[in-house]
Amino acid sequence: MALPGPAATRAAVRLCRIAASASSYLPSAAADGRRELELPFALVAERGMVVGGHRGMGMNAVGAPPGARFGAARERENTLLSFGRAAAHAAVAFVEFDVQVTKDGCPIIFHDDFILTQGTGAVHERRVTDLLLEDFLSYGPQRESCKVSKPLLRRAGDGRVLNWTTEDDDSLCTLQEAFQRVSPRLGFNIELKFDDSIMYHRKDLQCALKAVLQVVFEHARNRPVFFSSFHPDAAQMMRELQSLYPVLFLTEGGTSKHHDPRRNSFDDAVRVCLEYDLHGIVSEARGVLKNPSAVARAQESNLALLTNVWEAVYIQYLMGVHGVIVDRVEEISDAVAGFGLGKPGLGRGGAGVDGAKTHQAQAFSQQQLGFLLRLIPELIEQRH
Repeated sequence: MALPGPAATRAAVRLCRIAASASSYLPSAAADGRRELELPFALVAERGMVVGGHRGMGMNAVGAPPGARFGAARERENTLLSFGRAAAHAAVAFVEFDVQVTKDGCPIIFHDDFILTQGTGAVHERRVTDLLLEDFLSYGPQRESCKVSKPLLRRAGDGRVLNWTTEDDDSLCTLQEAFQRVSPRLGFNIELKFDDSIMYHRKDLQCALKAVLQVVFEHARNRPVFFSSFHPDAAQMMRELQSLYPVLFLTEGGTSKHHDPRRNSFDDAVRVCLEYDLHGIVSEARGVLKNPSAVARAQESNLALLTNVWEAVYIQYLMGVHGVIVDRVEEISDAVAGFGLGKPGLGRGGAGVDGAKTHQAQAFSQQQLGFLLRLIPELIEQRH
C-alpha cells in the first residue's frame, strides 16, 4: 500500500500548492514536463485536505427523516442562504453547485434536470433548460411579496413525488447573484450540468459554456473558482475555451455503468484527464475506497483528487485524497480541521507534504490501514 516516497511527495506538493487567487492562475512548466497545477483551495498545504460544501450546506433528499446522515440539510440546497452559511465556517474552502443555462441564456443554479410543481389536479414537470429565467425564478419562495410562487415538488429516489420543503427556505438564484452576494473568500466549484439522456451537439455545449464563462469572467474577481463536469466533452471544451480556471472530471469511479465508455472506471477518468489536459478528478468516494491504488495513479499522473463523500473521511485523508465534498458540512469540516498540520503518508513514517512529522497518535501502520481499506467498502455496500 505504500506510495512511492519521492514521486508521491512531488505530486502532492504540486497539487496542494495554494493559488494566490483564481485570477492570477497561470500554468507554469513542471520538472516532469507537465505544467504545475495551482488549485484554489484555501489551507491545503497546512491541513493536507480541504472541505467543500455539497450544494452549499448539503443536499436535500425529499423524504429523508430528520437527523439522517445523508440529504437532511436544514437549508434549501443551491441557494444564497445555504452558500452564506457555508461561508461562515472558516474550515470550508469552497461550495460545489450545479449550473444550467435557461432558454434565454442565463446561467442558473439548480441540480435536477426537471423542475416540478403542483398544478390543478396534476403534477407539472418541465425541463429546466426549456424555461425562461423569469419562469425558473417563479418556483419556490419569492423575494417580492407581490409575486405568486409555484410550490416546489421533487421526485424521491423511489419515484414518489413529494413536497420539497426545508426547515430554512430561500429563493432560487442565478450564478451572477451567487458571485455578487456570497463572501468572496469562499471558493466556487461550478459543476457544468448536462442531462445524461441527451446527445448534445457541440455548438449547444459551446453556447452554454460561453454563457457560464461570461458571468465568471465578469464577476469572479479574486474568488477561487474551478469547474467540474460528468460530461467529458463539456470538460474538454471548457478547458479549450479558457486557461484561467482549473477543470476537473467527475466520475462515479466504476460504481455505475454508462453508454459513454469514458465514464465507466477510475482509470477511464485518468485517461480523460491526460488526453484533455484536465487538472484532476472528483470521484464517488466508493470508487476510491474500493480501489485504493486509484490515489497513487492520480498522483503519478499529477492530478488533483477529490471525492464526493459522507463517510470514511479520515481514511481518505490517510490515503492522500486532497479534498472532500460533503453534506454534513459543519460536522466534517470541524473534524478535518482537527486532523492537524501535515499530511500523513501511507507507511512512510508520517512524512507530510511540508516535510513535517505526523503525530504518532494520528498514524496507522500499513497493516492496519490495509485492513480498514478492505473493511470499509464492504460496510458501504451494506448501506447501499
